Amino acid sequence: MRFSRPSITFLCRKNSSLEGPLSTFFSLLYRINNRSFMATPITQTPTPPVDSQENLDDLICSDVSHSCFLEQHLSSSSSSDLPSPSFSLGSPSRCLNGEWRIERAWAHWKKLGQPKFIVAPMVDNSELPFRMLCRKYGAEAAYTPMLHSRIFSETEKYRTQEFTTCKEDRPLFVQFCANDPDILLEAARMVEPFCDYVDINLGCPQRIAKRGNYGAFLMDNLPVIKSLVEKLAVNLNVPVSCKIRIFPNLQDTVSYARMLEEAGCSLLAVHGRTRDEKDGKKIRADWNAIKAVKSAVRIPVLANGNIRHMDDVHSCLEATGADGVLSAETLLENPALFSGYRTADWEDGSDDSMVDAGLDQADLCIEYLKLCERYPVPWRMIRSHVHKMLGDWFRIQPHVRADLNAQSILTSEFLYDMVNRLKELGTRVPLYTKVSDAGRISANGHI
Repeated sequence: MRFSRPSITFLCRKNSSLEGPLSTFFSLLYRINNRSFMATPITQTPTPPVDSQENLDDLICSDVSHSCFLEQHLSSSSSSDLPSPSFSLGSPSRCLNGEWRIERAWAHWKKLGQPKFIVAPMVDNSELPFRMLCRKYGAEAAYTPMLHSRIFSETEKYRTQEFTTCKEDRPLFVQFCANDPDILLEAARMVEPFCDYVDINLGCPQRIAKRGNYGAFLMDNLPVIKSLVEKLAVNLNVPVSCKIRIFPNLQDTVSYARMLEEAGCSLLAVHGRTRDEKDGKKIRADWNAIKAVKSAVRIPVLANGNIRHMDDVHSCLEATGADGVLSAETLLENPALFSGYRTADWEDGSDDSMVDAGLDQADLCIEYLKLCERYPVPWRMIRSHVHKMLGDWFRIQPHVRADLNAQSILTSEFLYDMVNRLKELGTRVPLYTKVSDAGRISANGHI
């Protein structure tokens, strides 16, 4: 017998807009659902039932390896094997329209604590150990790397290597690229028990996205985008979010955002650059366009672009009115950005006095390597992070970088020895913080 996870919990939560007999009906269903139906993980061996998502999370992470549950069940299960409602009015989005859908979007966001500092999705670079490092240093939510929906739904090895998570890895957005609604839904159902949003990548501007007809290149076919959003919004029990780029024309961007909201998108992340503006270091993101989107829609909006340090975070929130910010490239060099640390590149540009924070990128690299031992990921991801975190150090000691590049097979021992070697050579590139923030950082690790 397969038990199922309650699916109407969110719908039947107390809500001032549910009045009279309808409120009584939903409340009754909520009590029956919570008392009568239990969830159990997908397994061949019976395990103690759990009756809440919190307990399900505990069960997921009860082993020594926090990702073992996912690796076991994503590798052996199809979407039909995943927890699904046994008695339900359907996904909340089937029942709610207009005002109620907007209220549901905000209720979910508030339940998550309204996170403001968020790790953006980065292919091969926003994997579990890196997300956990960023969370330690102030990130309040994170996206997975973009996952290919068709390969994810078809290939066991891809699922087990490319998507791992753990109990502490929340709130979590799982991002997919797709152009087929049915395939996207199949992949999304595999991950929905383990995340807070299923996100659709509508912003990738790379050539591979053009060849595959996904990401930002779907902007040429808005009906396909609408069908992707509607498919998830109607059939999932977690909200659907979207990450987009802007059109050259502001009104086109605003109309695009409204279409996504009407299709069922519950949260919108806006990268303030067009599809053709790929070089973020040379082209500034358009915060005014993000502000216009925020003013035009009623769901939570996140801003992406121009985030180099915490001064930028605060400026972006003020300028756009967004509900949170995403950082990508800067976090790769400095995973402690959201704790108030900044690299030397941005130390000189500050109007305030800056001091050596007592933390450097080598320290962060060691922390990352230890997290990789706890949460194993493919070596290509680890190599990429080491290069980005120690880039300034390698410029001082290029022969050490050459030794790293010469290693066709990496080991933890080699990487630890390499970092120690850099330190022994007298190399140190400190991270900085404002004098006014130094005391708070030393006291609790982040501002």
